[in-house]
Amino acid sequence: MKIEQLTCAIGAELSGVSLADAARDDALYEEIKAALLQHKVLFLRNQDISRAEHVAFARRFGELEDHPVAGSDPEHPGLVRIYKTPDAPNDRYENSWHTDATWREVPPMGCVLRCVECPPVGGDTMWANMALAYEKLPETVKTQIAGLRARHSIECTFGAAMPIERRLALKAQFPDAEHPVVRTHPETGEKVLFVNGFTTHFTNFHTAENVRYGQDFTQGASALLQYLIGQAAIPEYQVRWRWQPNSVAIWDNRATQHYAVMDYPPCHRKMERAGIVGTPTF
Repeated sequence: MKIEQLTCAIGAELSGVSLADAARDDALYEEIKAALLQHKVLFLRNQDISRAEHVAFARRFGELEDHPVAGSDPEHPGLVRIYKTPDAPNDRYENSWHTDATWREVPPMGCVLRCVECPPVGGDTMWANMALAYEKLPETVKTQIAGLRARHSIECTFGAAMPIERRLALKAQFPDAEHPVVRTHPETGEKVLFVNGFTTHFTNFHTAENVRYGQDFTQGASALLQYLIGQAAIPEYQVRWRWQPNSVAIWDNRATQHYAVMDYPPCHRKMERAGIVGTPTF
């Protein structure tokens, strides 16, 4: 297996390896996992593997989880189908910078995403290294956010366009989760900036130390949160991947954010993702 680093900050491309083999080979899997912890997102071309092999490889990292909004393959629970088609021209929204499913009490550990069909140009995906984003913050900001916690919501993101009854049912199923603003990675020990497009507000900012007048909270806390969320948009922390059929990305959801670029005309973009159950952030 060859490992080629793609940027100074994040990402490496693997070659000379099949994920179907890695699903059965303990030593090869351990090599890939070590590379993932180092580079945070890995890319592979020419992975003409079956859905069963996709699922089998992803399960080496842990159990898989379904998504409450995006449908799963009926024969392979946990393999979520993210399909965009010309038949739904109004379904053009992809996302903002985000870490997958932080609206869960226990967000995913990571994901294995395979391209089934994609536009001839456009539709790239970008990832950002949120451990590096934290490391490069000014020390005054690190001190300010050291003990902060924040809420993450599925209701005001995936649920926002739903009829109110369905939206409230979704919130009842997945109440807003609370996570530390700075998370310690459970395997590398790195500190990671852990706010993203699902984050709505700080839950413990309104203290005597932070708030003299109401404006310190209503505007100050909001400005700080948006500043932190915006760190993912800094190019020096990013890598960008151009998809081809049978390309695969494997990422550590605990240390990254990603963004699916919606820059292509109405056409097919079919991706299949296996999300791996994580561990608590507390």
